[in-house]
Amino acid sequence: MLTDASPQTEVIIHPLVLLSVADHYNRVAKDTRKRVVGVLLGSKTKHEVDVTNSFAVPFEEDLRNPSVWFLDHNFLDTMFWMFKKVNTREEIVGFYSSGPKIRENDLKIDTLFRTLVKDPVFVIIDVRPGVKEIPTTAYLAVEEVQSNGKEIERVFKHISCRIEAEEAEEVGVEHLLRDINDPSTSTLAMQIRQKVSGLSGLVGRLEEIRTYLVNVLEGRLPMNNRILYNLQNIFNLLPNLNVDELVRSLQVKTNDMHLAMYLSSLVRAVIALHTLLNNKIKFIDVDEVLDRSAGVEQIEKSKETEPSPNSQTNDNDEDTPNDSRMEE
Repeated sequence: MLTDASPQTEVIIHPLVLLSVADHYNRVAKDTRKRVVGVLLGSKTKHEVDVTNSFAVPFEEDLRNPSVWFLDHNFLDTMFWMFKKVNTREEIVGFYSSGPKIRENDLKIDTLFRTLVKDPVFVIIDVRPGVKEIPTTAYLAVEEVQSNGKEIERVFKHISCRIEAEEAEEVGVEHLLRDINDPSTSTLAMQIRQKVSGLSGLVGRLEEIRTYLVNVLEGRLPMNNRILYNLQNIFNLLPNLNVDELVRSLQVKTNDMHLAMYLSSLVRAVIALHTLLNNKIKFIDVDEVLDRSAGVEQIEKSKETEPSPNSQTNDNDEDTPNDSRMEE
């Protein structure tokens, strides 16, 4: 296999890039089948590509005919010149797409960007809200010899990718998370939610591995020795849960955690009752005064509402002459 760059290249994505791509997608292609494409800016070393900024580029493609696509070169050159005036250290290091998968035109776009930069990286940033894993996937186009040994074609090879932030970016991300996170949710509930999210991501990865192995067994995909070697290493690193000592230690650890939770619940209940009694003792005099004042007010209101006996007799006296006249 012939490669233009080392496959050990690692891509570092900063939070500002993620926010810019999400804003680009929401403005242009939200609730549609379209995707967005843009330029990645940053710096590049021998084995590392640091992506610190990005900007959107007008892009259109025909979903029915993948060979028909358009990318505005003039807009790209103008925007890069403007960004270059603001920060001279940022260079074009590749391009991004909202994906969520590789498409046929991506190799053509890679060929276009090779006129601007050597060995551009291609990053798919998944902006779908339901994604519970890392939303970035990085690729590098390399030249690979086909199985017949006669043809050489350019294909995308997966490279490692991670998300990092500087101190100023971490502060901005924390301020954004304050609006997203529910302040009424306890820390324990937040930790459980994060554990569930991580496990759901693990289940998705396992489903991908299962699908790949099934396709290899049925002959729909060629066998890749490197993938199988990594899967074998994963299986070898799995712990043996059939050992009695390990099972016993897990049970003891679980029982200790449940005991701590039970005791903490009891202590919290006792402290709450103790605080309630202290408040009752502290404000007992105030309660008596309030009860007395409330009793006096109720007595006065009852006296006002009760009719006096003199008024009842007067009413009876006034009614008697009328009755006698009616009898006559």
